[in-house]
Amino acid sequence: MAQPSIADRPVPESDLSPKARTRRDPGGFRLPWALIVLVALLAAGRLLLAPYLTHPALQTWATVFAAVCVQALPFLALGVALSAAITAFVPASFWTRALPRRTYAAVPVAGVAGAVLPGCECASVPVASGLMARGVAPPAALAFLLASPAINPVVLVATAVAFPDDPSMVLARFAASLTVAVLAGWIWARFGRAAWLPAPRRTAEAGQARAGVFLDAMRHDLLHAGGFLVVGALAAASLNVMIPRDWLTAAAGVPVVSVLVLALLAVLLSICSEADAFVAASFTAFSPTAKLAFLVVGPMVDLKLIALQAGTFGRAFAWRFAPLTLILAIAVSFVAGWVLL
Repeated sequence: MAQPSIADRPVPESDLSPKARTRRDPGGFRLPWALIVLVALLAAGRLLLAPYLTHPALQTWATVFAAVCVQALPFLALGVALSAAITAFVPASFWTRALPRRTYAAVPVAGVAGAVLPGCECASVPVASGLMARGVAPPAALAFLLASPAINPVVLVATAVAFPDDPSMVLARFAASLTVAVLAGWIWARFGRAAWLPAPRRTAEAGQARAGVFLDAMRHDLLHAGGFLVVGALAAASLNVMIPRDWLTAAAGVPVVSVLVLALLAVLLSICSEADAFVAASFTAFSPTAKLAFLVVGPMVDLKLIALQAGTFGRAFAWRFAPLTLILAIAVSFVAGWVLL
């Protein structure tokens, strides 16, 4: 039997160049073609269906969905870039020197460090993931995740502008948010399980340049988190339209109920932390404590943030950490409102 020539023999996959592997793998073209088809469908839908989609509720839904995505996407990109930079350029030994070795001491330090990042909650999730990947203890990274969007300078200045006649609201927001972040980190350190939060590990391939590591990590996180941002925005827009405004007016007159209502509303509306103070100030019928609960809960527990946490850390983590944070945020808001407002 004639032996096949060298030219006829199959070339091992590992011996092919990246371009050759891409040509042989039809799956390499799936994402670009899927994106092209999606853009074409959106364009066709905009031209063909827009004249018929004139119901006010539907227009409100589209406005809220677009607003959530437009507000969050720049900060999500910022967080992804910071996370990728941490992965590529910051050695793991830096964090062992910068944070106390004891987890219970590292949690408040990481919480205070959240004040230096001017971003919203969408940015904090990938950054916290990058910190864990570089060896930071998960409770400390979670404290940073909660504190960063709530106590950074941009948010505090926006709160001061939104409440010009009530400067104590800024102090109450800072104190309550930092307290919730630290308590959540400590509780997770005491009762959390490794199976609930598998710490991400990103290691560079041998010989891979730092710039390549940065681009790979950024591309992976942006595509991964962006999908969950859209899911959260869809849920927020739907619930925003479904909640009757009369319910809010009726609840404002009951002190305890008003706090719970605005806390739940903060979860559902999913407003960016840089803008939520102006929304809270517009709830003139509600008490200062209820407004504080809205400001504390929103940056820590909302629909898009829960979706991002589930996509980044897993559903087992999100379904435990989100309720814990919500309960702490409401309880601390009650106390801070009673003491400071």
